[in-house]
Amino acid sequence: MQKNMFFDYFGKDCFAAVTEEDRLVEFHLDFGEGQEIAGNIYKGRVVNVLEGMQAAFVAFGQQKNGYLYAGDIPLEAGAAEERRLNVRVGEEVMVQVSKAPMGSKGARLSMCLSFVGKHLIFIPSADFCAVSRKITDEETRARVMEYSSKLCAGGGGFIFRTSAQNAELRVLKDEAKYLRGLYATALEAYRNAAVGDVVYRDADLHARLLRDFDLTAVDKIYIGDAETFRRVENAFRQAGRKNKLVRYAGAREMFDFYRLEEQVYRLISRRVELENGAYLVFDRTEALTAIDVNTGKYIGATALEETVFETNILAAREIARQVRLRNIGGIVVVDFIDMQSEEHRLAVVEELERRLREDRAKCNVVPMTGLGLVQFTRKKVQSDNVAMLTKKCPYCKGSGMVLSDSYIAFRIQIAIKKCFAEGYENVIVELNAGIFAYILTRRIFSALARGDWRDKRVYLIPHKTYHEEQFYVRGDNNPVLTLPDTAQLLY
Repeated sequence: MQKNMFFDYFGKDCFAAVTEEDRLVEFHLDFGEGQEIAGNIYKGRVVNVLEGMQAAFVAFGQQKNGYLYAGDIPLEAGAAEERRLNVRVGEEVMVQVSKAPMGSKGARLSMCLSFVGKHLIFIPSADFCAVSRKITDEETRARVMEYSSKLCAGGGGFIFRTSAQNAELRVLKDEAKYLRGLYATALEAYRNAAVGDVVYRDADLHARLLRDFDLTAVDKIYIGDAETFRRVENAFRQAGRKNKLVRYAGAREMFDFYRLEEQVYRLISRRVELENGAYLVFDRTEALTAIDVNTGKYIGATALEETVFETNILAAREIARQVRLRNIGGIVVVDFIDMQSEEHRLAVVEELERRLREDRAKCNVVPMTGLGLVQFTRKKVQSDNVAMLTKKCPYCKGSGMVLSDSYIAFRIQIAIKKCFAEGYENVIVELNAGIFAYILTRRIFSALARGDWRDKRVYLIPHKTYHEEQFYVRGDNNPVLTLPDTAQLLY
């Protein structure tokens, strides 16, 4: 199966995609303006030292200076275990953000650098190896620790993450080499950087994905941004990784050229078509995401039960793909079409579970209820893509609906009557051109015009630029009115 990755930047925003046989299976978006800085490494300068607090303040290119505790400075070789604040004002230091700034408090910084991989965490200043506490089986811990001597031979220390318990030594060696390459790249960037420059971005979307993905299963990695390509290429070279990078420099946007944008655009739709004519409907609430399965145009070729079963199987596969694509987290409830066969019901749940196992985010599926509902949870890793690609409609305020023509006309009638009740003889209504046509062609106010309003004057002024719900009503008692040519006296 052809599997490719794509990275490109639009300003400071990073777009990333993963495809299998040219079909989008993952999409990620990272807005640069609100980018997380935790994990990033900077070239900083000490601007103040507080001996009494054993802390220093460091300028590192952010709005607020960061603070550095003595305990976050590596011990020098042969030094006592007691940590000391061995930095001075004006000294340039290589610091990593261990805690992002919050409110009026600056970021917490550390000179004990760490580089996080999929299975390992590399700590250049350490001389030990440790195993994640989540690996509780003693035999597994002992087996993992046997790898430590083979990994630490090149210097520095490692922490084995939980996923390391299932990793082969070959994979761990390759990752250790890659992480050392990241450190070497950061050192090289530090030497040529100015104070405040980023020398390593752990928070970058492309860095996180390249770290977490099994790149042995990836055929090509396409990168549209020249600077990102240079940095990734350098990191791959330092790690001795097989170069799968492709620098895209075409005239068209990369996401357009590879037909990714049209697939991304479809993510914002509530409705997802299945290949047999059936469809899914996605509805988000604050508590959960509800997915409804509908047969749509599909009528099947045999019995009803087989038609429903086939549709539910297709739906299970597409649901697993869509929650991954849309980054839907939390509780998901699926309303499958009712099936009579218990065997079919079990098969649909098994298919959903099997497809969800391909997801990098952890998912837990609950058995189908008697009403045909299946609930599962998916670990929330970030805001879902629909929320990041869209904003609330300023008219419907997120309800997904706008007022009907009839109800808008009724609201206009209320406003007109209010003006007459206040003693005005003339009323001017500025409104949407479509609602204007609706009122005239349906003769909505004709009875009032012949009755209560027969001695009054109502002028309608249509506007093509007005939203359907937008209108303004005002009263006027001047004997001579100045109105535009488009104004029309009601009936």
